[in-house]
Amino acid sequence: MNRVSAIRKNLVRSKKILSAMKRRLVIWAVAVIAFCGFSYLINPFDPVWQSYWETPLKMFIEDALWVFFFSIIISEVSLLIDMMLNKWLPWKDRTIKRLLIQGFLQIVGSVLIVMIINTIVDCTSDNLPEMDSRKEYTLLGQWVATNIVISLIISGLNTVDYLLQNWKKTAVEAAQHKLRASKHKQAAMAAELQALKLQIDPHFIFNNLSVLSELILEDQQLGYEYSEKFARVYRYLLVNSKKDIIAVEEELKFLDSYIFLIEKRIGEGVLFKIDIQEEYRTMYTLPLSLQLLVENAIKHNQISRANPLEIHVYTNSEKELVVANTFLPLLNKPDSSGVGLTNIVARYEILGYTKPIIEKTENKFIVKLPLI
Repeated sequence: MNRVSAIRKNLVRSKKILSAMKRRLVIWAVAVIAFCGFSYLINPFDPVWQSYWETPLKMFIEDALWVFFFSIIISEVSLLIDMMLNKWLPWKDRTIKRLLIQGFLQIVGSVLIVMIINTIVDCTSDNLPEMDSRKEYTLLGQWVATNIVISLIISGLNTVDYLLQNWKKTAVEAAQHKLRASKHKQAAMAAELQALKLQIDPHFIFNNLSVLSELILEDQQLGYEYSEKFARVYRYLLVNSKKDIIAVEEELKFLDSYIFLIEKRIGEGVLFKIDIQEEYRTMYTLPLSLQLLVENAIKHNQISRANPLEIHVYTNSEKELVVANTFLPLLNKPDSSGVGLTNIVARYEILGYTKPIIEKTENKFIVKLPLI
């Protein structure tokens, strides 16, 4: 494993070195082209350019090598200045100050290179052609100007590359930060959704256990059947509460057992009507949504044998699962445990589905759940 890791590190290091070498070669090539081009543009009518066609190949190669060598020196000095300034005075701190200092140092560095090389050539060469001082200063000025232009071009290219790399790095970091924030938000939403799905009204368990104990005393067979339905309902709650969505068919089977418990607990005070079209039974809804809406209707409305609460569960052409109940509000509103309509709406919102539609009239309370 360590060997594989070492090989990977070597490959990465080799790629970085190769990339740096390519970048250096490109910069040197730009410096050579800029040197030759600007030297020609300064004085295109100089007889020297015509004499190049008659120059021996050996002298031409020597001149080309000197141009290449000089261009490399200019490039490396320019890059060194930029590298030092990137460390001591980054662009993000003081842009204008950095620009002025960088330009000044590039000019000073270019002039110093010319002076140093010119001094070395004067001290080491004995057979230099003699020329008048005017022409000598003119050539020296052209050399300095060429050197400054090349230095500024290389510095500009290096600066653009540096800024682009930093922009790319910043963009990647921003994208990673956004991704991390999205993951954190998703995790928080998942935790909130799980908390919502695991909500169980404590009154549901208490009421059904109370009814079960009474039925066992009155009719053991009915009590056994009630306990079976209650176990099936509670098993459904435990198993499917962890799911995000569930088939309508499965939810209806659960609702059938749940209705049995209600009818035995309340009697003729509630009338149910189930009308679900076959084509919608294979679609999906949120688990426990029907149970919560039915429990919500029973909790907030009057229930009596003389005026029973009617609960109608059906589907419509808009691909909605509808739970409608007659509106018979209690005179004294019960304390809400937070389970019911709010739970369903919150789960739809967190999962990113279309929110349920809630309608209230004088006689009806209707909730439309979009089928998934």
